[in-house]
Amino acid sequence: MTKVLSAVAWPYANGPRHIGHVAGFGVPSDVFSRYMRMAGHDVLMVSGTDEHGTPILVAADEQGVTARELADRYNRVIAEDLTALGLSYDLFTRTTTRNHYAVAQELFTGDWRNGYMVEQTTRGAISPSTGRTLPDRYIEGTCPICGYGQARGDQCDNCGNQLDATELIDPRSKINGETPQFVETQHFFLDLPALAGAIGAWLDEREREGSWRPSVLNFSKNLLEDVRPRAMTRDLDWGIPVPIEGWREQPTKRFYVWFDAVVGYLSASIEWARRVGDPERWRDWWNDPAAESYYFQGKDNITFHSLIWPAELLAYAGKGDKGGEPGPYGVLNLPTEVVASQYLTMGAEQFSSSRGHVVYVRDVLADYGPDPLRYFICAAGPETQDAEFTWDAFVQRNNSELVAGWGNLVNRTASMVHKQFGEVPAAGPLEPVDEALLDAVRGGFDTVGGLLARQRVRAAIAEVMRLVGEANAYVSRTEPFRLKGEDERERLGTVLHVLVQVVTDLNTMMSPFLPHSSNAVHRVLGGEGDLVPMPRLEEVEDLDGGPGYPVITGEYSATPAWGPRPVVPGTPIGKPAPVFRKFDPPGAGGDADTAPTGA
Repeated sequence: MTKVLSAVAWPYANGPRHIGHVAGFGVPSDVFSRYMRMAGHDVLMVSGTDEHGTPILVAADEQGVTARELADRYNRVIAEDLTALGLSYDLFTRTTTRNHYAVAQELFTGDWRNGYMVEQTTRGAISPSTGRTLPDRYIEGTCPICGYGQARGDQCDNCGNQLDATELIDPRSKINGETPQFVETQHFFLDLPALAGAIGAWLDEREREGSWRPSVLNFSKNLLEDVRPRAMTRDLDWGIPVPIEGWREQPTKRFYVWFDAVVGYLSASIEWARRVGDPERWRDWWNDPAAESYYFQGKDNITFHSLIWPAELLAYAGKGDKGGEPGPYGVLNLPTEVVASQYLTMGAEQFSSSRGHVVYVRDVLADYGPDPLRYFICAAGPETQDAEFTWDAFVQRNNSELVAGWGNLVNRTASMVHKQFGEVPAAGPLEPVDEALLDAVRGGFDTVGGLLARQRVRAAIAEVMRLVGEANAYVSRTEPFRLKGEDERERLGTVLHVLVQVVTDLNTMMSPFLPHSSNAVHRVLGGEGDLVPMPRLEEVEDLDGGPGYPVITGEYSATPAWGPRPVVPGTPIGKPAPVFRKFDPPGAGGDADTAPTGA
């Protein structure tokens, strides 16, 4: 049994999340985590809402509330949506807890103590109309390297290079379009050049292992070609105070939101351990070199997970050019893999809440339920290249694959068993056609499991659906609906027993992808309760005296094993209700922006 940390990107709490977000970080991480639990590994899946930084302040100003009030509102909305989607977090928390503040400050202090946080004078941007600091991400201009016209002040999303806002050609504020004024300011910089050698050695080791997606590894290695110190503090009044003498008293100096956000993986693990009553248990996933850790996010966040976060961890351990000693958290494990997905687009355009080009998770869940969305993301999501979402494709996948394929197999199997026997019949002698199907499905556990262990979700769900097709073809070949004579009764029982066994095993394989419907199929086949555990939303108090908040958590010890599970003859099978429902097609012309309706 391996300790597996499933570190899931922290959704930003400036508004509800759209389906492009959960296609990148949410569903892939949950499928992986559920499978790894079923395979016998000890999984810790953590995340939370990211609640500091300028976008929160801007959104709060627009809505006439405080930053904390806005963060409270969307923390709850996001937590509710992700619970409804079935994401099986051990702990989904937030970055405004006192625990997180303390952990982030310890990481920063450790990096500083070892000499990797250095003070530098730099030029910061000020809004001429308001006098407020204008952070890098709210400055836009032309990239001096590739000429992209919408580069940000900290990074160009087109070429991936790190930038400084002062380098942009024709910089402008994304808030009001004005030209920022640049003034001198003092900040702490993470000395990335002093850590580049250690990061490069780590990436070389990952390359030798050959497990990373090539696009992620190549992008990460390219980042080291022009690495430079990077500011880890900002001129803000919303964020975590800098815990250094002469700085902590300054009300407008705070951590860069991306410094503290990635620390959340560690702080959430520590909070989880404290909440389960074993405060040091987090170390099993963070200090044991044999433990593995997988970080799930979209491709726009690769820099922070394959460069910034490893640099913070190496600096804390004193493993850069300047040496140093680990702090009380010890030597912390670097990521085993950074699992970055590409973009889910809407039609030909990227999802954009600000432009209204968006489909919110909450709306899809309310109208269509979680598993049709989960299925679409698994089967057609942006795993290794950008993928397009349209309502036409969403409906087609649901109707022709979930309803007509998997749902049809479940329904007609249960219907025939209920009508002919009322219970799972015993099997008589097996014929070659029976053995062939049973062998194919049993073999599917190795094939599908091997794909899921390597985060190849699209190929894995395709293999399960291929086996569903084999099972439907078996029905056509054996024609149990024609076996009506008394002398054919034993053969009918055998065929239906084989079908119940196959549907049971396919349902186990389906459960990481479609947990809600797998629980429903389990009950259709006479099972009691749930096949797979589900997350719950729970109201908790801050462990250190701050305001209470909702968390996502769960008890997942009842997760079934990954493998065949023999069915029990005599198990009652009632008249089944359909597990999936067909959707009407979108509006006339198949407009990608026109939602379908349920049927």
